[in-house]
Amino acid sequence: QLRRQARERREYLQRRAREQQQQRQRERRESLRRALDENRLLPTELRREALALQKELEFDFEAPGGNSQDDEYRWAGLEPPKVMVTTSRDPSSRLRLFAKELCLLLPGARRMNRGRAELGALVGACRAAGVTDLLVLHETRGRPDGLTVSHLPHGPTAHFTLSGAVLRQEVGGLGGAPLAAPHLLLLRLDSTLGKRVGTILKHLFPVPRPDSRRVVTFANEDDVILVRNHVYRRRGRTVELEEVGPRFQLRPYLIRLGTLEQGDAADVEWRWHPYTATAPKRRLLSAT
Repeated sequence: QLRRQARERREYLQRRAREQQQQRQRERRESLRRALDENRLLPTELRREALALQKELEFDFEAPGGNSQDDEYRWAGLEPPKVMVTTSRDPSSRLRLFAKELCLLLPGARRMNRGRAELGALVGACRAAGVTDLLVLHETRGRPDGLTVSHLPHGPTAHFTLSGAVLRQEVGGLGGAPLAAPHLLLLRLDSTLGKRVGTILKHLFPVPRPDSRRVVTFANEDDVILVRNHVYRRRGRTVELEEVGPRFQLRPYLIRLGTLEQGDAADVEWRWHPYTATAPKRRLLSAT
């Protein structure tokens, strides 16, 4: 079992490295294409291989579904995801309630009591059960303040700061919890990092039916992702929205290529650097 996991991990890393190399080559071809279309000087780094890239352009075309997708999500959508939600050790009553409501937000998600289980045993049990994503909630003094999303079996693992958690009963005016798979709105997540974070979040949800009346929104505002859960009703030509909760905000600060139990041994794909001179001016999740 351990040898098979190690072999699958090596194969995954090789596929991932090959995909990144192909992506860099596509970006170079696209840069050459733009320079030729606009009739301007070629970029300095492309002048030596410009002729070879131009020959590749003759056979280059864009696939209908896009050029590429992340290797770890290439089979996503064929089957509904199996999501497991757990907490840090000795959770407070509010964190347990928030974990329960997070399972209502994610259709088909199941909650597991953490107990004294180590991360390695937890991830191993999830792999054996065919779980696709493991979510771990963290808190400080009874206030939920962290969310870790680990995609199984090979990663990635995204770490978010969680803030502004509002439970369903605190939203007010609610009926029963809607259990249908929601339509997703990803707003202003159009940079390279924003698309990566959007890919991690949207694959926690199954494919909705066309007649679903539920909408989950991930809206980026100043690199903070606002998460809202609504149901809508049509009344003539108007549409009425009703928020059903829970409501919270996410801010990514670390993405690793490995799974949760690997910790610092996994390669860092992206890390937030808040203490640089340009940090207050940058917008990481949106292109503008």
